[in-house]
Amino acid sequence: QAAAPLHPVAVQCQEAQVVVTVHRDLFGTGRLVKAADLTLGSAACLPVAQSAAESTVTFVAGLHECGSTLQMTPDSLIYKTSLSYKPTPSGNLVIVRTNAAVVPIECHYPRKSNVSSNAIRPTWVPFRSTLSAEERLMFSLRLMNDDWSTERLSNGFQLGESLHLQADVASGHHVPLRLFVDDCVATLSPDRNSSPRYALIDLSGCLVDGRSDDTTSAFISPRPRQETLQFMVDAFRFAGDDRNLIYITCHLKVSPADQAPNPLNKACSFNKASSLWAPVEGTGDICSCCETGNCP
Repeated sequence: QAAAPLHPVAVQCQEAQVVVTVHRDLFGTGRLVKAADLTLGSAACLPVAQSAAESTVTFVAGLHECGSTLQMTPDSLIYKTSLSYKPTPSGNLVIVRTNAAVVPIECHYPRKSNVSSNAIRPTWVPFRSTLSAEERLMFSLRLMNDDWSTERLSNGFQLGESLHLQADVASGHHVPLRLFVDDCVATLSPDRNSSPRYALIDLSGCLVDGRSDDTTSAFISPRPRQETLQFMVDAFRFAGDDRNLIYITCHLKVSPADQAPNPLNKACSFNKASSLWAPVEGTGDICSCCETGNCP
């Protein structure tokens, strides 16, 4: 509502700031107050513009500026400030003809819906999911039994058996996600950079262990769901080392489920019958770098 003698204070609650327009006939008496006697908030911010023709004064302040306060309710964010009028004597007079006044101002913003699609461009859409996007994603990597139905109780294997590995992410309230295994390395100590080390998955999702002549290691296709990726690795041990405890460390990552797989986000197995790399999903060309080694 425009500032007028009947409604001398007009407030616009914008995306990141509040605009307060004050008609100088503040009390509706026809006597105009001085612009210099008007301030905004506890910080006493001064007006940014005046209109002599319309007898108005305009304040513009960020929602957190000029000493405003924030109150949070289950449904709203409420920014509170106030317009202050403190009359000063005219000229050399020692009297004033108006009283001081304080006009409370509030801006209410809903917490559970989009305020705007312009000012806020969250990585996770819609806007209501940005809060949960700040929470950490819960990744897991588990040894499963042979039919993938439950987690394997034992982590002991005989050579000739296969490890059934399942990677998962709990997506919560996020936009739908697709999980990938970027790389996996086997070592004899918890330090993934220790030596000796053997890469099972490398090059942003190439199951390179399956390229060896004597293995059947591969990703399971199709996936049971987008947030899960399963793969099998033939049991092995390090040559020339008697230790039989092996650590497998994997780097898991996610991409939006509606984003097509690409050379950076892929799950590729080597097909012995065709001698070609094949993706769990996506076009075959995303796996070509598994052979050349020039993946992103």
